[in-house]
Amino acid sequence: MPESMSDHESKTVILTHSEYLDARKKRMRWLIAASSVPFLAVLTAFGLAPDTSTSHVNVQTVVQNLALPSHLETSDSNAAATSYWREDALERGDTAADLLQRLGVSTSQTNQFLKSADATHQLLQIRTGKTIQAQVSGDGHLIWLRHVNSDGTMLEITPQGSTFVASKHNLALDHHTVMKSGVIRGSLFAATDAAGIPDTVASEMADLFSSDIDFRHDLRRGDRFNLVYEVLYHDGQPVMTGRILAAEFINAGHSYRAVWSDVNGGKGEYYTPEGKPLKKAFLRSPVPFTRITSGFAMRFHPILKQWKQHKGVDFAAPIGTKVMAVADATVDFAGQERGYGNVVILKHAGNYSTVYGHLSAFAKGLHRGEHVSQGDIIAYTGMTGWATGPHLHYEFRINGVPTNPLTAKIPTAFPIAANLMSRFHQETQPVVAKLNLLSGTNLVAME
Repeated sequence: MPESMSDHESKTVILTHSEYLDARKKRMRWLIAASSVPFLAVLTAFGLAPDTSTSHVNVQTVVQNLALPSHLETSDSNAAATSYWREDALERGDTAADLLQRLGVSTSQTNQFLKSADATHQLLQIRTGKTIQAQVSGDGHLIWLRHVNSDGTMLEITPQGSTFVASKHNLALDHHTVMKSGVIRGSLFAATDAAGIPDTVASEMADLFSSDIDFRHDLRRGDRFNLVYEVLYHDGQPVMTGRILAAEFINAGHSYRAVWSDVNGGKGEYYTPEGKPLKKAFLRSPVPFTRITSGFAMRFHPILKQWKQHKGVDFAAPIGTKVMAVADATVDFAGQERGYGNVVILKHAGNYSTVYGHLSAFAKGLHRGEHVSQGDIIAYTGMTGWATGPHLHYEFRINGVPTNPLTAKIPTAFPIAANLMSRFHQETQPVVAKLNLLSGTNLVAME
């Protein structure tokens, strides 16, 4: 090959076999860049040949103008017909106008929206940081605005004539089971936060084991907990937490476990994996305890002016104090009865009933035959009937006979019926297996 050639002449390089193999091993890189402008598209491609010290390849740039397909051409008419889904979050200090502007709503539509007091109020009730979705046309016309609430409903705001209407819809939610575990290093909530467990679930776990563990004083560094609970989703996004399906707390080396079951009917309860109920059958007091003004004993009646057996316990409480059902029950009577004044009588499982007298008012809608759960508010304290001051007269009856509720051998819980135990174990075995999995691993979370 001649030793010198003009700059415009091509060069031919003959590679040895080894040089050819080296060149083959080098990486080939391709870069294709495409850009578009209205009505025209420009396509530019670059090819990089293997870089060898003994060769040089000319690079040629090819530019070709392409017409866009007719369905992609823009115009004022089809721009308005095109719609976009947008998503944003409500920020601290946001006004309705601020949010609508970020969602691409036109100024005229925003002004129209602000005149709708209900729509604006509903929008600003959404908590800071929550996500809001909107569908907006190409010319800024709001088609709808939506927000999924934490109670499983969806707020939807849509235009209707010259105003906007807000409505709520129940959502079809998907149930997912979540498994998480954690270790106590400081406080309970610090540990659940570290494990990504919502505070509502952490609080429910503390309530489950509150009869066995004092979470203010009994926690020790190194205590562990395992949780299996529900999370409800809509369109792939978590909306709310459901109930705890199974839980375990290991405190000072002792394991406490709970599983949820509705095998006994009703709304379901928590039990140990062996079937022992966690919830106490009866609360000791139907009101937040202050002091007992009169016990279950003979006393000189302040109105009748004679010695008489007091068949209940009087709890001092200001008028209007909430009165709770001490156990699950059916309302047997709610009305007025001689010296009791306004009174509620509840019929419980077995041969037990309770009486609540001298009430100022009943819970809204309370009526005979209604089912109430332990802890439900049934009435408010007062001084109706034969009463000289505001208090609650409380009676505990066994087979209709008044019994001292402070000393009576009241059952701690109502067990699962023997004929239901097989079904209970069959239904709870899968979640107990999940607890066993968490206990035997260092798993932090499984969703």
